[in-house]
This record gives sequence, structure tokens and C-alpha cells, in this order.
Amino acid sequence: MNSAPPSAAKPRSLQARLLTTVLGLVLLAWLVAAGLAWQESDHEVEELLDAHLAQTAALLRLQALDELDDDDLNEAPELHKYQPQVVFQLWHEGQLLARSASAPSSPLTERQKKGFVNSQVGGESWRVFVTQGREDDVRILVGERQSMRQEIVLASVLSLLQPMAWTLPLLALGIWWAVRGSVRPLRQLGQAVAARQPQSLAPLDSHGIPPEVLPLVTALNGLFERTAELLAAEQQFTAAAAHELRTPIAGIRMQAQVAQGAIEAHERAQALAATVQGCDRATRLVEQLLQLARLDAEASTSVQQFSDLAAVAATVVADLQPYAQRRQQSVELLAAQPVRVPLAEALAQVLLRNLLDNALRYSPDGAQVQVQISPASAQAPAQLCVQDSGPGMSQEDMARLGERFFRVLGTGQSGSGLGWSILQRIARLHNLRVQLDRSPQWGGLRVRIHWPRHSTP
Repeated sequence: MNSAPPSAAKPRSLQARLLTTVLGLVLLAWLVAAGLAWQESDHEVEELLDAHLAQTAALLRLQALDELDDDDLNEAPELHKYQPQVVFQLWHEGQLLARSASAPSSPLTERQKKGFVNSQVGGESWRVFVTQGREDDVRILVGERQSMRQEIVLASVLSLLQPMAWTLPLLALGIWWAVRGSVRPLRQLGQAVAARQPQSLAPLDSHGIPPEVLPLVTALNGLFERTAELLAAEQQFTAAAAHELRTPIAGIRMQAQVAQGAIEAHERAQALAATVQGCDRATRLVEQLLQLARLDAEASTSVQQFSDLAAVAATVVADLQPYAQRRQQSVELLAAQPVRVPLAEALAQVLLRNLLDNALRYSPDGAQVQVQISPASAQAPAQLCVQDSGPGMSQEDMARLGERFFRVLGTGQSGSGLGWSILQRIARLHNLRVQLDRSPQWGGLRVRIHWPRHSTP
């Protein structure tokens, strides 16, 4: 039995991330500062207390020691409550001459060399300064308990860090207030977007928006504008498509009614033939609408596909030959070798079929149509050229080609004007360049499609 997949963790809010990051950095900086303060205080206290030991030893060295009786032990009186923490000893030829009242009876250190030394006496750690008296056989030892030094360091560090520790909650509160105020525009923007009606595509107000949030508002307004344009185009497309479909459907209905009421067989046959033509026209229109909808749905292809343009052209020409023969039109294909282009075979067929169908449909009976495919070279990219001997088009009509449902009036041919929309949509998706002009050979329309340079395999 399969267990249910674990639910995805809820993403943390931007405010929580900022608070966690900033407070964590502040705490880390506080701990680093505390460590540095402890280290610096320990060093400074050691230097200061060592100086006191050396100064005490210097004062003892100035004392006249010849008055001390070697047979008696002289103890200095205690004059201050902290005096027991600092002790001294005077040794002469291995005999203790004088000491502090709280000093141990054994030597603070056995070291003879002058200077500072750490030692263990009576289970306690001592910091001891060793020096010689006026006489070389007198040794002066001044010591201080290490525990007392640590207490001083701790007290110094605490006196420094306690105010900082008290300010930490205030600092955290200030950071929370600042972060909350900084993300307020984002919350307000989210509330404004959430409160909008689904059909509302008006731009968001950018007044008072911080510079960091302004790109997001600008991008949203751009999205709303593009969506509005897309919806307007779709509404126009839907209305035009409904109008175009209404005409063949009305014709089919009328011819069907004629066939129902026809008495003569030839009248019924003519009505049924017209009904079939109307169905064919409606079918072609629906197919073109579906092709255009599919092209509009895919802004780009995730996998680039290649096709042999010459082979596709041969297939399309063969498919349209029966239509051309009925009107005594000739179709010539000039493609000496395979030409591979970055275009899916299905789209290449749609492209060529629309071009060739328009050339045959809008050319008179007995016209000539030529399809020429040129491979890419060092001087020019791959090219597809379709030209005919028809009446051609004016510059104004050429400029409007590609508008959905636009048709050149006066041609006497039925159509929806979607073929050029499909062609230009394919060209935009694949960066193809389309050129329209008058055929220099026959005077009709010439359409040239250029593939991007270095795009062929």
C-alpha cells in the first residue's frame, strides 16, 4: 500500500526571513563582540595586574632589609579586605624572612630567574613576579591568585556587556518594526491585487511605491496591458469568426431548403452540390481557425524540429494538383536538392499549403504558379519563393495582409483571410522574414520567405 506523499512545506514569509536573518546576524555580531571584549579585557587586566606586581616588588626592593632578623618571621599586617589576594615573600638563603599574613609558608615558586611565572602552591594557581633584593642573596616573590584575576576580568566584561544585553530586546523590537514597515508596500500590493475583480485589467497605482517594488508593479501593469490586448483581440476574433461562420451556414441552410422544395431532379442536384460546397467552405474555415488557435497557444517550441522543405513542397504540390488541373493552372516546383530547415514538418505543410492555395485560388484560370526552394549558402540563407501570374495586389492591400479575416474585394473568390494570419504567425514563432512584392517574371504576387542565417543544420 502506497503511503500518501508528504505535504509540501509552507514557504516562510519574506518578513520572517528578513527578521531571522537580521536578528541572527545581530546575535552573531554580539557574540563575536563579547568574545573579543573578553579577550581584550583579559589581556588588559593581565597587563595592569602584572604592572602592580612589578611595582610592589620594586617598593619591597627599596626597603632596608638589614633590620629584619633572620631568626624571626616578619608578617605584614592586613590593612584592606582585598589585601589577602596579593601576597609577597622575602627569602634569604632558603629562609623566609618576611611575608604577607595570607601568604603560604612555602615558596610561591622555585624559579630563580627574574620575571613572571605561573605556579601552583597549596592547591591554588598563582601569578608570581620574581626579582632580587638589594643583596643578591635576597629573593623577592610577589604573587596574586589567578582566581582573583579571573573575577576581575569577568566583572569588567559583564560591566561592558550588560548594557548591550539590555539593549538587545530593544534592538530586536526596532528591527521587527523596521522590517515590518519595509515589507508593508508588498503586503499592500498583494491586498490590492487580491481585491481586484477578475475582469479588472486597469493598471496598478505606482504612486508612493518604493523603488525596489516599482519593477514588480511595472511588470504587473505590463502583464495587465498585454492581457487586455489579448482579450480584446480574442473578442474581435470570436466576433469575426462567428460572422464568417454565419455566412456559409446560412448558405447551407438555404440550399438545403431549396433541395427540400425542388421538384426537378436537376434543381435538387444543383442545390445539393451547393450545399456540399458550403460545407467544404465551412470545414476549411474551421480548420484554419483551429490551426490559428494552436499557433496562438504555443509561443515557442521546447524542442527544435527540422524538416526537408523540398520534400514537403513536393507533397503539397501533388495534393493541390487536382484543383489546379480543374482550372487549367500549371504548378512548377524548382527544388534541385533537399533543403533542411528548422521547422516542424506539420508546420511546413501548413505554411506551404496556405501559400500555394492562395496563389491558385486568386489567380485566373490557366495561370502559372511557381514554387522555388533555394538552399542556404555563404551569401544568402535558405529561401522559399512562391510567385504567380495573377493580377497581383496593390501596396495598400499588401500592407493589410495578415489581418485576420481581411480579404481583397473584387476577386470573386471565397475565403476567410485567415491563411495569411497563419503564415505570419508561423513566421513570428520561427524568426522568418516574409517579403511581398510583384513578380518580375509574370507580374503577379511574389512571396519570399527567408530563414535566419546559420539556422540550417
